[in-house]
Order: sequence, then structure tokens, then C-alpha cells
Amino acid sequence: MAHITSLYAGLCALLIIALAFRIVVFRRSEKVGLGSGGQHRGQVLIRAHANAIEYIPVALLLLLLAELNGLGAAWLHLLGGIFVLARLLHAYGLTASQGGYHPGRFIGTAASWAVIIMLAGVNIGMAVGAAA
Repeated sequence: MAHITSLYAGLCALLIIALAFRIVVFRRSEKVGLGSGGQHRGQVLIRAHANAIEYIPVALLLLLLAELNGLGAAWLHLLGGIFVLARLLHAYGLTASQGGYHPGRFIGTAASWAVIIMLAGVNIGMAVGAAA
């Protein structure tokens, strides 16, 4: 069973839908059928959604593998929670800054990378340990 990963997958899915919904609202209000209509705000909203789509699957896969291989629940919740918070911070920061610098964007990116790197290390360590 992968109950812990299921929690974070569900939260990430809701974030992805929320980010997609913002694009739909933008496109409907600006009467844009595809893309951003050349508008910077639309480009920022699209990138915030795309960035989530780029990072979330990798992190969830690594979290799932770590859970299936027996990483402790406290670690899984810590890493999963930090990752979800990081993605929220990134989306907020990217949108608030309209693509420029924002602490939320910076911290969100750094924390996302840190969680992915830690989970990669955990999974590599578990694989090497199991092979020995």
C-alpha cells in the first residue's frame, strides 16, 4: 500500500487543477483560444502550470518508490509536505512577480530540487543496499 504517497499525489493533483483553472479563467476573460494571446500575464500563468507538470511527476514517483521500499512514514510526510509547500510557494512567487524574482519562487524552486535530490539519494541508497 502507498497511502502516504496517495495523500501527496492528491494534493499535487489539486494544485495542478487550480493552476490550470487560472489559465482557463484568463483565456475566457481575454477571449484567447490557444496559448497566451501574446499577453505576458497569460505566459506567466501557463509557465506556472507547466512548471508544476514538469516537477511533480518525478517527485511523486521517487516518493512512491521510497514508500514501497520501506522509508519511514515520518520521512515520507516530511519530504512530501515540504514538496507540496514548495510547489505552492513557487506558483505563488512566479505569479506574484509576473515572471520576475520573488522569494517564494526562489525558495519553492530550491526546496523542490532539494526534495527531489534527497529522494533520489534515498532511492539509490535503498537500491544499492538491497543489491548488496
